[in-house]
Amino acid sequence: GYQSPNDYLHEWITRKDDYLRLLLEREAPPTNNSCSLCGATSVVYRCHNCLGDPMFCAKCCRYEHRRLPFHKISKWNGSFFEETSLTKIDMEIYLGHGGLPCPVLEDVYDWEDVDEPVCEPSDGSSAIPDLPFLHGKECTTVIDKSGIHSLMIRYCKCPNACTPDKQLFAMGMFPASFSRPKSAFTFSVLDGFLLDNLECGTSAMNYYSKLRRQTSSIFPHLVPDRYRELMRVGRQWRQLKLLKWNGFAHEKRQPASGELALFCPACPQPGINAPQPDQRDRDDPEWLYARSLVMDGNFKAEHLHPTRPEDEVWLTDGMCFMVTRDKYKAHLADAKDNVQMSECNNHRAVNQANASRHKLEATGIGGCACARHGCFVPHSIVDFQKGERQMNMDYALCHALSHHTNGLTRALTFYDINCQYNKYFRRRVNESPYLSIPAGMEIVPGIGLWHVHGHQDKCYVRYASTFITGAARIDGEIMETLWAPLNVISPSARGMSTPHRQECLDYQMNDSNFMKMIRMSGFLCRKYREAVKGVSESTAAFQKLSDAADSLVVEKWEEQDRQAQMRRLADPAAMDVFDVQLQKAPSRKQQELALLSRVGRGVGNAHRGAATWIASGITIEELQISLLMDVRRLGKHPTETQRLEIGRRQTKLQNRIDEFAIAAVTHLGEDFDLDDDIRDMEVEFTDHSEQEVDGATDSEQDSHEDPRCNVFRPENVLIPLPSNIGIQRCTELGVVHLVGQEIALREGQANDALQAIRVLLADKAVLFHTTVRPAKSQVKVTRAWTQVHSVERVIRLHTMIYAKCRAQLGHLEAHTLLKKYLRMEKCHLKATAAVADPNARGQRNSTLPWFWSLDVQGDSVSNDWMNEFYRVHWLRTKA
Repeated sequence: GYQSPNDYLHEWITRKDDYLRLLLEREAPPTNNSCSLCGATSVVYRCHNCLGDPMFCAKCCRYEHRRLPFHKISKWNGSFFEETSLTKIDMEIYLGHGGLPCPVLEDVYDWEDVDEPVCEPSDGSSAIPDLPFLHGKECTTVIDKSGIHSLMIRYCKCPNACTPDKQLFAMGMFPASFSRPKSAFTFSVLDGFLLDNLECGTSAMNYYSKLRRQTSSIFPHLVPDRYRELMRVGRQWRQLKLLKWNGFAHEKRQPASGELALFCPACPQPGINAPQPDQRDRDDPEWLYARSLVMDGNFKAEHLHPTRPEDEVWLTDGMCFMVTRDKYKAHLADAKDNVQMSECNNHRAVNQANASRHKLEATGIGGCACARHGCFVPHSIVDFQKGERQMNMDYALCHALSHHTNGLTRALTFYDINCQYNKYFRRRVNESPYLSIPAGMEIVPGIGLWHVHGHQDKCYVRYASTFITGAARIDGEIMETLWAPLNVISPSARGMSTPHRQECLDYQMNDSNFMKMIRMSGFLCRKYREAVKGVSESTAAFQKLSDAADSLVVEKWEEQDRQAQMRRLADPAAMDVFDVQLQKAPSRKQQELALLSRVGRGVGNAHRGAATWIASGITIEELQISLLMDVRRLGKHPTETQRLEIGRRQTKLQNRIDEFAIAAVTHLGEDFDLDDDIRDMEVEFTDHSEQEVDGATDSEQDSHEDPRCNVFRPENVLIPLPSNIGIQRCTELGVVHLVGQEIALREGQANDALQAIRVLLADKAVLFHTTVRPAKSQVKVTRAWTQVHSVERVIRLHTMIYAKCRAQLGHLEAHTLLKKYLRMEKCHLKATAAVADPNARGQRNSTLPWFWSLDVQGDSVSNDWMNEFYRVHWLRTKA
């Protein structure tokens, strides 16, 4: 049966001693002290890399390892097996004749068996034991995955023989120099280093340090240091591998820009995986042959200024993913650095585009990848000099749009700040001699689904992928996931030379694309199955929605959809039909901004800041109501964790109340006394569940019985707002102007609360229609009702806020507004079928509560808000 890891560990405890005894026995010579090949009894050598650690005589050990020169051997010295090397038992490596000696090779043995101590041992200290190295004229240091070895290598001396460096290379060893190589790296160690760098982010220093410890665990610092040679040869090996993989071993021409890089096999590339325009089916939709790109920056990939830039050697400049350096520099020198302040929200990429650090040559990198599959686009990655500027991303995007796009006329670009970036993109391209985009290329801007919610509300329908025809189900954020593995090697690349850093980043991005390619078939099959299922479900839901609406209205909505998609490139505002078109009642924030603007244009400073102070007080009231609800819901016996959480919230609330009270002196005058008429705040609770009402009542009674609960209850404190101290007292203090400001803010608060209630009731109705009623099993029913109860709690919160707001308007004698904002009854908060399906049978005579048809003026009896709700719901479902 199945055993857990702990089961195996329990078994291990009883077997540990047996394994320890076997491990110790391996250190001793075998009882049958004879050579495993010839049977000779003069056996002194053991190989630790051959299976079973066999014993050999000297002759058999040399013969058996003539093609295994990197095995580690040890010699029995009478007490223990002492580490030695194959070279010390006269084994030689012959090149050029299949492992046999060269016929013209002279018998010259000019080497000696010495150690390489770097310091003399002090008197009285034990001598440093022998290391398995030979240092003489004929010895070559070979670095392998198993460690660092000193080998006696005999080169072929025939008249037509290759040079020594090429003879080494032909045997699978990369020479560290070319005229008289004394060091070489096996292909396996170079492959291992590159793979460790890709998978683990291992630097050359750490990798070589590991090899030194493998060679000598006691004295790794005495092992020859070839760290710098490993870095250089690793660069050369990368270049050879890329040239070989991309077929340039069979061509004499030099690679062009991006030709040493892999790209996405699924993105349309005419002539490669897609037909040219004249070969396509006329019925194919235009979006089928559209390139989807995502743009982003990465500020982890920093780079220090090089110490000797004039001495740097470029091996693959511009041939992979990073752009060609000289042309990019020329573009930056010509481009105008116009700082564009964001007209949307304060996006870091726009407003901090000039952020720079003087010690850095590059503050990061930016570029493009395909938005569907997450493959970097060749020759489209650029360095940042002063943050993420438009001139940097322009160069990256233009090259990405030109990579294998001959025959494509449409491109989707997703960028965090596309609402600002795309405005003048074509103008910047036309003004630059270094930028160009394919003729006839139509660029559709978009914003990733995560970042778009940080924009203004209008950006969602204008730039979210949900509303872009042919964008499919992509979030436009995939590049964030591509930076993560790249950031693993960024610290080690920070201090490299500029060409070396470029090659490391290129190789990492190429491997990222390669891993995407080999897994893409399974990924696409899974996505296809999900898409087929999703299409059937969404089609059925959309058809049901269309059937419930009037056919003439549906035709009107379809025409709105077509017109919006046709005009979106010329005017992004055309997509606003996917949002509510009615002018919304002013929110509390809008009212506060209006008051601040009005006061700012006046003279004097007496009234300044009052609107913000009152708004903060209204916020405190809302926090008090929320805390009161949570305290009531805890019941008689809350847990310690719940009590601790409530206590922390009470402390934060009290801090805000104290700050508000201190500021009250500034706005209410020195004659106001905080201790005047302190009362508890009255809140009108609205409960939907009898069980919860009872529980809340018991909890309330229990809190009064416990004297500790009455010591610190900031949620009951009445704060000094004009509505609390009264109009008469405000008149006495000479601050009647605050009454009007609070009335305006309270009107905005009421609008916010009603809007939230409308949306939540619509959500609740949809939950009943789509989740509660179809649920068959007990588990699904329970989960469905859990969602409903969660929505109900938020509805109660906003209802209580609205009730408190209305009560405060009464204290402020705003009788006109009270006629507009009616009392909220319990029956008004039901999610009736009229909300979920107004055209359903039996709904002709049903009427919705007053707040569903409330517009800005408050005197309309039409259902414009509901009509707009269904129109937007239909359009978004279609999208």
